[in-house]
Amino acid sequence: MLCKSHLWQQASACPHLSSNSAVFNPKPQSLRISFESSLLSPSRFSVFHRSNLPSSMTCNSNPKGRTELLQLGLEHREIDRFMEVANKLADAAGAVIVKYFRKHFEILDKDDLSPVTIADRAAEEAMVSIILENFPSHAIYGEENGWRCKENNPECVWVLDPIDGTKSFITGKPLFGTLIALLYKGKPILGIIDQPVLKERWLGVSGRRTTLNGQDVSTRTCAHLSQAYLYTTSPHLFSRDAEVAFARVRNKVKVPLYGCDCYAYALLASGFVDLVIESGLKPYDFLSLIPVIEGAGGVITDWKGQELFWEASPTSDPGSFNVVAAGDKQLHEQALTSLQWQ
Repeated sequence: MLCKSHLWQQASACPHLSSNSAVFNPKPQSLRISFESSLLSPSRFSVFHRSNLPSSMTCNSNPKGRTELLQLGLEHREIDRFMEVANKLADAAGAVIVKYFRKHFEILDKDDLSPVTIADRAAEEAMVSIILENFPSHAIYGEENGWRCKENNPECVWVLDPIDGTKSFITGKPLFGTLIALLYKGKPILGIIDQPVLKERWLGVSGRRTTLNGQDVSTRTCAHLSQAYLYTTSPHLFSRDAEVAFARVRNKVKVPLYGCDCYAYALLASGFVDLVIESGLKPYDFLSLIPVIEGAGGVITDWKGQELFWEASPTSDPGSFNVVAAGDKQLHEQALTSLQWQ
């Protein structure tokens, strides 16, 4: 089902919102829009015009061109349809997650000793059921249940991480997120970072500007490591060589920060963080981040500066990826130089 009107297309980019519930209160140099959600209750939040940012936080605006979608053989109405369903996935996962947030439940350890909860599994199943209903021929790769695929080389693959940052979730810290990626012919063309407790949703689509709750966002200019704010989830997650490489960057930045999981990349896309460096990520940890970061004008690669690519196939090894994301291209190059990763 395609969008029925331009108004609905705008509303679908911010699925927490009801198009009948917007209350506009424009002010000079400060446009504030308040919404009441009909999907998650209570759910009131505000979006501020980016002109309120300090003048020192200059923003980038360099998303990839729309022509690459045409080169892939996709029409914009197809992308709109994918966006509509992706937003439904985030809504469904969020409804499950908020029900369990800061509640008591059993915490299990997976084979790799990472924690998993009923919220992780139920949120993934909620998303899977929507995909199967809308796109029965599409493949699905989820963190909790792996592959659901009818073909060895599927054209469309949904990659799902219901709760990226389960440790934050189980300790009551609302800086985790639901990650949703859609790969088309191996390329991540759509990505969502959704924080259901804070009701923030970053949506990135190839060839389009990244949005936060329907409002355009952009990375900021920071051309020197000495002025950069750096995030990583934890300094304890690096192996020996990776720890040494990370330290070379950490020792040069203005402020190193820890503990945000995927939320750090969302903050980078919105122009509040300059650099994120992590090691040992799985495909479901980073594929959704690519359209979000690139659509906001940022750069995201592996530690050698190569494009992040995972061959989406039931026979593929999930592997382990080192990721560096920067809001500024010059900063990205400096980070790569300091990492010295071979």
